[in-house]
Amino acid sequence: MTMSRGGLVDFEVAFPQGRMTVQQMHEWSGVSIPEILEITHCQEFPVLGPDEQAWELAVDAAATTLDRTGTDPGSISRVIYAGAGYWDAPAWSPAAKVADELGITRAHCFEVTNFCNALTVGMRIAVDGLTPGSDERVLVVAAERFAHAVDRRDPDSKGLFNFGDAASAVLVGGSHHSFAYLGSSARTDPQWCDYFIGDYHDTGVYTRRRGHRKGLSDTYVNNFVTLVGDTLDEIGRKQDDVRFLLINQNDKNIQDRLLTTLDLPPERSVYNHSELGHMGCSDTLIALRRLWDGGALDTGDLVLLATSGAGFSWSVTALEYRAG
Repeated sequence: MTMSRGGLVDFEVAFPQGRMTVQQMHEWSGVSIPEILEITHCQEFPVLGPDEQAWELAVDAAATTLDRTGTDPGSISRVIYAGAGYWDAPAWSPAAKVADELGITRAHCFEVTNFCNALTVGMRIAVDGLTPGSDERVLVVAAERFAHAVDRRDPDSKGLFNFGDAASAVLVGGSHHSFAYLGSSARTDPQWCDYFIGDYHDTGVYTRRRGHRKGLSDTYVNNFVTLVGDTLDEIGRKQDDVRFLLINQNDKNIQDRLLTTLDLPPERSVYNHSELGHMGCSDTLIALRRLWDGGALDTGDLVLLATSGAGFSWSVTALEYRAG
């Protein structure tokens, strides 16, 4: 097994009760149902309802994780809240709110924003900051109101119609972890920084595409291929060692192209598109949870998380399964 500085002790994903349906989006936007299904691949998916808060989902996921691992909230040294910055309220710390609700009173609480790439960034910050040789525990959570930042009455925004809501909580530690954190590589292509920009309106923010510049799909695949190679080089492994490559669920075509380019069969990834839309930062953990709960992992399996976020940033994170 590869040596690691720390890893994922446990993690959980929570979903809201609200739902967004293709029929609703069709009625609001005028875009045909077949066109919408080309993007969503499912008839409905979870979004926050009018009485639901993202931070509450984060608390639910975190509470389950802490209870399942028998972790004392007082032992948590940091709470990192990850996302795009679409919090439940402005000028406010959701990380501190989560800590308060969980009884975490001695931690440094702060936020990390890198859009749908933020959770893996938060995990890296958590691992890099662990005190060597200690039993330190760090809580990384991700939850926001991303689905509500899409104007589903705007036909030109149909490429974002699959954006839903979910929350993840990851307990990171220097010992007794189920997934060793081996390393990661990340990069940003600033030429795409203005491709999506939010607009303020009376009740919040809508994210819109600016222009119709071509080439983003190619950029996605090229960056992921490069970062897979960089990450494997960093940890001293080869592509044949990769058991699973888990990818953000924002575009099924990109996932298909990436696997084909890397000569990986579909069964070496997870496709949740028939059940879920793009669940923000939580996509790859939803897929990893499915593999773990389904008994698909063996001790020593190498799993790569390929994540991306508007801006545009990409990263590949290498985990090794240790709990089998």
